[in-house]
Amino acid sequence: MTKALKQTARRKGRTRFSVKAAAHGRPRLSVFRSGRHIYAQIIKDEDGKTLAAASSIDEGMKGKKGATKDAAAAVGKLLAERATKAGVKEVVFDRGEYMYHGRIKALAEAAREAGLSF
Repeated sequence: MTKALKQTARRKGRTRFSVKAAAHGRPRLSVFRSGRHIYAQIIKDEDGKTLAAASSIDEGMKGKKGATKDAAAAVGKLLAERATKAGVKEVVFDRGEYMYHGRIKALAEAAREAGLSF
């Protein structure tokens, strides 16, 4: 394993540890960002089940595909709508190894505006 991969794993582990400590039974909103797309899912860790998921490759994205802030905001809004249908109002935000900046921030703010609380 290279040094960069070890550092990424450590950052992700630190974030995951603090998120799980603060969860108190709430599901976790996990975000993955690739070079081309962004993915988000709400996971109930006790059961290991995904309650809601959305990504920039979904069919319901209405032309906002790819790796842009606009696409990330659309994913956040879509995820919040699906979470509301599943009965989820409060989550814990798990940004993984990514900084709260750019696409991650756009997704989080759009999810908050659409009704998720975190």
